[in-house]
Order: sequence, then structure tokens, then C-alpha cells
Amino acid sequence: MPPAHQRRPDGSEELPSADLFVPDLCRVRAVFLLLMTSELIVLLLSIVHADSGWIDWHHFGLVSLFVQWTVLTSAALICSMRRWLQRFSATHVVVIITAVVLLDVLVFTLAANGVLMAGDVPLPPHLIGRNLLAALIITLMVLRYFFLQHQWRQQKQAEMQSRMTALQARIHPHFLFNSMNTIASLIASRPEQAEDAVLDLSELFRASLRTQDRLITLGEELSLCQRYLHIESLRLGDRLTLTWDLDRALDSQTIPPLTLQPLVENAIYHGIQPRPEGGEVRVLTYRKRNWVYIEVQNPERTSAADQLGHQGNRMALANIRARLDTVFDEQAVLKHSVHDGRYTVTLRLPWRTISDQGS
Repeated sequence: MPPAHQRRPDGSEELPSADLFVPDLCRVRAVFLLLMTSELIVLLLSIVHADSGWIDWHHFGLVSLFVQWTVLTSAALICSMRRWLQRFSATHVVVIITAVVLLDVLVFTLAANGVLMAGDVPLPPHLIGRNLLAALIITLMVLRYFFLQHQWRQQKQAEMQSRMTALQARIHPHFLFNSMNTIASLIASRPEQAEDAVLDLSELFRASLRTQDRLITLGEELSLCQRYLHIESLRLGDRLTLTWDLDRALDSQTIPPLTLQPLVENAIYHGIQPRPEGGEVRVLTYRKRNWVYIEVQNPERTSAADQLGHQGNRMALANIRARLDTVFDEQAVLKHSVHDGRYTVTLRLPWRTISDQGS
């Protein structure tokens, strides 16, 4: 297995946590899958062991209890060692985890014999060897599966990264033309505002060209959105009302670059621009327990919107959802709804900061 490598969002070297092929065994889902897999193996062994009938329930109960305790304690040990394991290559990780599991199996084998036989009957060496050999084979099979899953996920991330690069390298042409026209109209009458608009536009271009950034902070993404909306407010004037309801304690939350900017862009082009009277775009951020919520609201379209724009909106949401799934391992949620004439896009992210990416 190849050694682990990773880079920080700025392209520099980083702890190899993202390339640690073993899933996070601190998560309930991963532990549940391990328990279910081990139960299936125990069930198969009990069927094979049965002398008569379909299954030896006595054998199944004892082995199941032994295996479940072994799996749970091994998972807890590996979970507690996760940060330490990030220092090693994949090959060393396999050796360490295998040693931990075998030691755990040995301890529980001796403990089970002491409980069942009250220590009166010494455990035959071949039974210890059988348990260790079975644990070794199963552990290597599971680690091989984890490694193949990790390779598949890396390939998926590479494909998504190319799509992210294409998305970040593209700025909406209408926005670009409108921005340049807005700047040109301000040069003579309001040169200071024209200069500010040029600076905002340059930041947007700079963000679109930072294709090596996999993650940035929510504060940086919101700052980019504010620059974008500042340019649009110069163009739309009183037709655009902006409301920011932000929890600044969440500014360190990680998010893929140019995730919110397409959402506020859609809010302008589909919710404000078609309406002669304009409307309000509202951006909210708040936290509930371990989840960070981001909402972008705009007026619902009052007329039958053109299908091209509607399809473009769906494509933007699908692209953002795919990027979030790649980064947050399908923990992120992106949904949209309409209520009381307001169109709302809600983004739910697991609370995670840049420093947490190494964990």
C-alpha cells in the first residue's frame, strides 16, 4: 500500500489525515457496519459448526458475545489512536492495527476461558492460534476493503476536483458584462465607488483562479459573497435589499470555495432581476448542536420562469451538492423550499474547522 500524502488548502504539505484509508471508527455508522459484518460472519460460522439443524444457537451466542466485545474494544482503541496513526504510511497503519486487533483477541480469548472454565482448564495453544489466525485473516480482509474504498473515493474526489476547477474558473458572463458596464458608468460620476467595484471584481477573479484550494473558511466565502453583492447593488440600486444575519462565531467553519457565491448569484438572477420592484436577498448563518446552517432567501418568481434558467438553477444546486458530498462524506445536506412567497436554499454542514481536517 502506498504511503499517505496530503496537501493543505493553500497547496502546502499537510498531515496525511485525508489519506488515512481507515474510516473514522468514532462514528456510529462505521461501528454499526463493523458489528453487522461481524455478526454475519459469526452466523456463517455457527451454521458450519452445527452438527444438526440449521444453527447451533449456543455456539452462536457465545461466539457472538466474544466477537462483539472484541470488535467494540478494537474499534475504540483504533478510534483513540487515529491522530497518532496519521503520522504513518498505509503499510505501517496496517501493521499497527493488525497488532492491536490480535492483542485484543488474545486478551479476550484468555478472559473468556477464565470466565467459562473458571481457570480450572488451561486453554489449549491450538485454540489460541485458531482465534488469532481467524482474527488475522478477517482483519486483513477488512483493511483491504477499506483500502479499496479509499482508492475509489480518491478517484471520485479527483474527478470532482476537475469539475470544481472548471466551475471556479468560470464567472457568469452576464455578471462580468454587467459589472464592467456598472464600473464604466460610475467612473465619471462616482470614481471612488467605481474603484471599489474594480477591487471587488478582482477579488472574485482571484477566487475563481485559486483552483488548488479544496477548503476555505465560511468567513472568506461570505466576504466573497459580500463583494459580489456589492457590485450587484451598484447595478440594481434600490431594487436590491440585502439583509445579513450572520453568526460570526461560525466564520472558521470549512466550506468548499465558491459554494455560496453561486447561490446568491441565483438569488439575484432568478429572484430579483426579473421583478421590476426588486426584492430582498437574505443570508443567515446559525448553529444547532454540531450542525451549521446557512440559508439564502429571495422572493419567489412570480411569473412562469424560463425553463433554461430553472434548469440552470437545478444544475448549480446539483453541482454544489456533489462537491459537498465529496468533501463532507455525504454528511452535508442541500435543499430548497418555497414558503410564503420566499424561495430558500438551506445548506447544512457538520461543524468542522480547518484545524479539524487533520482529525
